[in-house]
Amino acid sequence: MEQKRYGLIGAKLGHSYSKIIHEQLAGYHYDLIPLPTEAEARAFMEKRDFAAINVTIPYKQLVIPYCDEIDPKAKAIGAVNTIVHRNGKLYGYNTDYAGFAYLARAHQVDFTDKVVLILGTGGTHSTVEAVCRDSGARAVLSASRTGKYGALTYSEAMRRRDVQIIVNTTPCGMYPNVGQCLLDPTAFPALEAVLDVVYNPFRTELLLRAAEHGITTAGGFEMLVAQAVFAAQHFTGRFYATDSVIPAASLRLQHQLSNVSLIGMPGCGKSTIGAALARRLNKTFVDLDEEIERRTGRNIPDIFAHEGEEAFRRYEADTLADVAKHTGQVIACGGGVIKTAANVHAMRQNGVVLWVQRPLGKLATGGRPLSKGGAALKQLQAERTPLYRAAADAVLDNSTALADVVQAAAQLCESDTLL
Repeated sequence: MEQKRYGLIGAKLGHSYSKIIHEQLAGYHYDLIPLPTEAEARAFMEKRDFAAINVTIPYKQLVIPYCDEIDPKAKAIGAVNTIVHRNGKLYGYNTDYAGFAYLARAHQVDFTDKVVLILGTGGTHSTVEAVCRDSGARAVLSASRTGKYGALTYSEAMRRRDVQIIVNTTPCGMYPNVGQCLLDPTAFPALEAVLDVVYNPFRTELLLRAAEHGITTAGGFEMLVAQAVFAAQHFTGRFYATDSVIPAASLRLQHQLSNVSLIGMPGCGKSTIGAALARRLNKTFVDLDEEIERRTGRNIPDIFAHEGEEAFRRYEADTLADVAKHTGQVIACGGGVIKTAANVHAMRQNGVVLWVQRPLGKLATGGRPLSKGGAALKQLQAERTPLYRAAADAVLDNSTALADVVQAAAQLCESDTLL
């Protein structure tokens, strides 16, 4: 009897959201099946003990010889990411093609007559290149660290003034090595859009930098959901109304997985609101100052007194960078977190940033190293307000009852416009 086993194979799967997506989408049990070595991957394919699987890095080419029949699109691309065990045969498909095409279409990125630069030369590169060429791109360039196989090096690529669309197909910036970026998007004066197939974090450093300059961006999470929907159709033979199912599933899962970071003046109520909001949204609550104290073994006034603010900001940045790479959290940040530019990207990579505002006269000042009240507090507010405004996705008024503030925060977090 055919085994009803569904899942994902790949070398490393600790960052994968595929189990959550497939199980919520189609209702079957879906396993993450890490196969660290090529020998393990080959043994798995030879055994054929599955009903259907998805395939990720680095086995999208390795599995091809094990397929009895391959869809023409997958054959042309040279990569298979979906295999169905049907009537004793293995059928190979490439749903990444449809997933990437959906991502571009959903964000109004049109490749027609455009110069496209693809970062990376691996299996996903071939899929993206096929979509670009099929969509009428004028030229498709490739870039890699080595510049082999006709690709440009990244330094050579940044001298191309005609690039209009960039697509990252490398693992650069992917969890857990977040914050990395292969090139500077501002080096391309004609750049209109940047797409990144990395889906964890939601926004890579490349996307964050591009978005700051008004460039259209889109991350790989929607592509991941889209290709999962197309794969589920192959798995089950069931038809999905993809143009409605994909965006609805993407938003639902992003709301579930995303972080909410709270910023604002010292004493404005971030920790109180954050703890209540985390309970409301069923997320983990993290008080960043408490986490810094836990990691350093010292309280914050003591750090300021003995090492100074500069040392504290380093502890703060290191702690936030580690915390914010994870998902499903409400993070209450210290008042000065926005003074370090990298912190804003850390907060924004996996969710939304809410600026908690409270009248100056109602701010708590006890035990706060930089918040002593009076004129000094007013000056601090004047200095930080532009930074809060630049970092925030939305403003949260904390001048009413806690229940009302938490309700307003939840509505902001559940909005389709902030993600």
